[in-house]
Amino acid sequence: MPHHHARRSLAAAFVLVTLTTAGCSTGASGEEEMAAGSDTPATSNSSPSPSTGSPPTGPTALSSSTPSPRPSSPAPAPATPPFVASATWGDSDYGVTLRVAPTPSALRATGPADAATAWAEVLRLAPDADTPGMREQFDCHWTWARLLEPDKPTWNLEPWRPDVTADVMLLEGCNPGGPEV
Repeated sequence: MPHHHARRSLAAAFVLVTLTTAGCSTGASGEEEMAAGSDTPATSNSSPSPSTGSPPTGPTALSSSTPSPRPSSPAPAPATPPFVASATWGDSDYGVTLRVAPTPSALRATGPADAATAWAEVLRLAPDADTPGMREQFDCHWTWARLLEPDKPTWNLEPWRPDVTADVMLLEGCNPGGPEV
């Protein structure tokens, strides 16, 4: 069932974020070594250090320490509103649902205020969506569903779902209190 796959993906993402923010590293040993007396990670160098204090000379010294210029591709255009193509109410077997269709720009958005801008767009299109738990469902979809399921045409928000903590929201795949509709 797609619903269970989405919940597993969101739960895995939650675990990854939790471990990352708890200070776990992605190194091979699972631990990041710190330089003695420093707040920065120690670096490993597989080549021996020169025994003399003088820097290397000759053509290899310049080529090994100076990166070669690489052609760069133009930066992608920043995501700009509108972020919501539509927000329409419909019925499901469990109750009413608000189907929010993100725009392609929403899927590229990374700005700190973009989620709030998108939610404001939802409220302009469906003012009665401003009920407990709806913003939290939207934020969950904005943060996780658009990244893990970018081809999903709508994010369904339901006012009948319970208002829960962000952790529970994520563990429930942005759909607390019942199946995805």
